[in-house]
Amino acid sequence: MKTKYFIVVLFCVSFFVSAQTVTVVDSESDKPVEYVVIKSADNIAITNSAGKADLSKFNKKNILTFEHMSYTDFSTTFAKLKEQNLVVKLSASIVKMNEVVVSANRWEQTVKEVPNKVQLVKAKDAEFFNPQTAADLIGLSNQVFIQKSQMGGGSPMIRGFATNRILIVVDGVRMNNAIYREGNLQNVISLDANSLENTEVIFGPGSVIYGSDAVGGVMSFHTLNPRLSSANKWEVSGNALTRYSSANNEKTGHLDFTFRNRKWGFVTSLTYSDFDDLKMGSNENDEYVRPEYVEIKDGKDNIVQNSDKNVQKFSGYDQFNFMQKVRFKPNTKWDINYGFHYSRLTDVPRYDRLIQYKSGKLKYAEWYYGPQKWMMNNLSIRHSDKNSLYDDLKIILAHQDYEESRHDRKFGKSAIRERTENVNILSANIDVYKKYDETSTLYYGLEAVYNKVNSDGHQRNIFTGEKEDYASRYPDGSKYYSYALYLNYKNKLNSKMTFISGIRYSQVVLESKFDKQFYDFPFNEIEINTGTFNYSLGIAYKPAHDLQINVNASTGFRAPNIDDIGKVFDSEPGSVVVPNPDLSSEYAHNIEATIIKHFNNRLKIEATGFYTILKDAMVRRDFTFNGKDSIMYDGTMSKVQALVNADKATVYGLQLGIDAQLLKGLSLRSILNYTKGEDQDDVPLRHVAPLFGSTHLIYQVKNLKADLYAVYNGEISYEDLAPSEQSKTHMYATDGNGNPYSPSWVTFNLKTSYLVSKNLQLTGGIENIFDKRYRPYSSGIVAPGRNFVFSLKASM
Repeated sequence: MKTKYFIVVLFCVSFFVSAQTVTVVDSESDKPVEYVVIKSADNIAITNSAGKADLSKFNKKNILTFEHMSYTDFSTTFAKLKEQNLVVKLSASIVKMNEVVVSANRWEQTVKEVPNKVQLVKAKDAEFFNPQTAADLIGLSNQVFIQKSQMGGGSPMIRGFATNRILIVVDGVRMNNAIYREGNLQNVISLDANSLENTEVIFGPGSVIYGSDAVGGVMSFHTLNPRLSSANKWEVSGNALTRYSSANNEKTGHLDFTFRNRKWGFVTSLTYSDFDDLKMGSNENDEYVRPEYVEIKDGKDNIVQNSDKNVQKFSGYDQFNFMQKVRFKPNTKWDINYGFHYSRLTDVPRYDRLIQYKSGKLKYAEWYYGPQKWMMNNLSIRHSDKNSLYDDLKIILAHQDYEESRHDRKFGKSAIRERTENVNILSANIDVYKKYDETSTLYYGLEAVYNKVNSDGHQRNIFTGEKEDYASRYPDGSKYYSYALYLNYKNKLNSKMTFISGIRYSQVVLESKFDKQFYDFPFNEIEINTGTFNYSLGIAYKPAHDLQINVNASTGFRAPNIDDIGKVFDSEPGSVVVPNPDLSSEYAHNIEATIIKHFNNRLKIEATGFYTILKDAMVRRDFTFNGKDSIMYDGTMSKVQALVNADKATVYGLQLGIDAQLLKGLSLRSILNYTKGEDQDDVPLRHVAPLFGSTHLIYQVKNLKADLYAVYNGEISYEDLAPSEQSKTHMYATDGNGNPYSPSWVTFNLKTSYLVSKNLQLTGGIENIFDKRYRPYSSGIVAPGRNFVFSLKASM
């Protein structure tokens, strides 16, 4: 009898406890929402990783309010909660006010305390828009312009700067290496857009925290992080995704799964993508079509007519990404994470070179990048223990191994030139967080980075396989070191104003020895040993709950790397770039101001103006080599050029954004970016994007979300093209005077998502609905034509 009584009591108790547990989920995906703050007049609770919180201590007569930085606030009563089976569905807020970012000083803080302009791109954006690469993912911000020389590429431009003037950071580790070039870069696509938790873009110089290269901005990528369980038992979850795009017959498969308990967490992610040749649009700009291509028949090169001129022959490639993470948290003080990343691309044809002509014929029979490989081992150790030196200490040790190669063969030639580069990078970061009181916080740290570059060159007969030595792209065995110490201080002057200042000292050392077998260099080696201070000073002022004003001044720098001082290569038809041993660092001085105004949590208007001066700017100019202004290079008499330090360059612009909740379930988002840049001679800068932006009309109700949007770019006339772009007639349209220029364009697009069930999501859409044929500024490949995109995601 006592046993039966005990069972009844146990059942009643368990029922009562479960009846006091609320579950909070996302209204769109039905997935649990962590860190939701639940408030009442007498208590407070926070949801766990399962979206659950215990309300047993709350007064049942009080109103409950659910708050989260990314969702619209929701209030209800206990009675209504019971009617909803203790499940609360929160709707994502189009007007977000308190998002958390970590890139500004390498530690978590809310946007309202950051004077820099920071843009977030979340995993939910990738899930909805289905970008094919990490470059396309960054483009979703509509504040970063993406240039592509080939389909297997994507070079972000931020505020008139690009390539080695923008820093890429992955899980706190700088990805930029010693051979990041001045030309367009494609390295960002080594990252897997499907394995990213979120991405943060810092606009403007970020050298105080990140050092060299952070001139135009910082792109900080955060990959999937192993989450731990609140239960003692092991938990398993995972996602499977398949995607198809019609414009390049894309076939992508992705799988990620997590094992976790209280102390251990494991995340595995795999993605494979197969891209066929890309098909452009069929309307307007007939100059962009691909009428012919080169094919080997009967042992020789032949010009073959393209059966479909809108298909960009030899643009397809495949990509594989793998990531494994392990997390161990033995107690509240220690948190240890290890991450392994691997990416491999197949041969990627360099499309902009394959459409070059010489004497009326295609210049190249082959031009492709060999398999691009990137591997990173990353160990992060975090210790939380309030003492006189720190509250939190984080140590990040990383090793990266990067390989790329270039292969080109001119039409009718049997020899293909092949150059391979391998870069090994070791890095160590120590980051410290110390909060002295409710107003003062100190961030400081150390960084050390080592690069070794191995470079090889040869020519190979495509028919016999015979090889002979050829000049390598860089001096083999070159080394590049950097060391730095930084200090950042935050002070909440009062409830409305936050002051942040920082300083960093960086020392950069470069060593390159030159082999004179192929070129008679007037020097045997180049050594650079340079140091610099950088500072930042900013105020985030919030005079009212719905108004924020930020002012920020900062400096950035870029020290010459191996690519800047060591290479000999053809930059464009008829020009060859040679080393300049007298090259020195360039420095950016930036000031910007941002105003953010909210109207009743239904409308947000944000405007940022910036002005940047780049002193001692590294720019390509006419040069001499052994006293000659032209030399024979690769069988062609070519004008000699080199990177030199110009007096200065200026870049300024304006970024505008509007987010509006029009009606229940209907919202509007619009972004516009204007940038202008030129050097001291009023010559336009190469990486200044045209006026660009987007406007989205978003409808969301229950399990359905739809986004009808326009993406647009302004014109860049011939006069406003950089001199290096004016010579690339094969890439641009022709104006009324017969000169190359970049026309304006607009596309209309539709994306939809439907939650079939809690664990099954279907997304689809049409890009470039009117099949416009257009080529984004400075891009070698034409953008996709009308493109049907479908994906299916299953979760468990």
